[in-house]
Amino acid sequence: MPKIVHEIWIDAPIELCFDLARDVGAHTLTTSGTRERAVGGVTTGLLQKGESVTWEAVHFGVKQRLTARITEMERPFTFTDVMVKGAFASFTHVHEFVEAGEGTIMRDVFEYRSPLGWLGRAADYLFLQKYMTTFIASRPHELKRLAERGGTRCGYPPGRAQRE
Repeated sequence: MPKIVHEIWIDAPIELCFDLARDVGAHTLTTSGTRERAVGGVTTGLLQKGESVTWEAVHFGVKQRLTARITEMERPFTFTDVMVKGAFASFTHVHEFVEAGEGTIMRDVFEYRSPLGWLGRAADYLFLQKYMTTFIASRPHELKRLAERGGTRCGYPPGRAQRE
């Protein structure tokens, strides 16, 4: 089961980083390379514990859908999303946030299991793990840009009154 760990330091408060990481609009902005968009479940605002979102995106030239549920949350330090439906056999994505001086360390821990047994393991070895590592690492860099500008491109502060 491949495990990808990525850390980045962001010159922004922990609360802003945490909220941007679970903001559906920010997610769409930070995954524009795969044309990701929310098409089911929570489609705007901040994701909360117990909620699901279905993402539609293009990976390897194929339009795909994936539904993930927020299974754990301790604001503003961690939340976990788990795939409930999609192309993987399973995945768990833990998002961690640690105050560091005047900023925040954001850590992503992504563990997944490919479908199709030995064929999936071969795909991991040949290309999928590299692809997923690049994908998992690209989003935090985009979140860093948003957070260090105050999150204004996605309308931060998001619709807290309606979601929290």
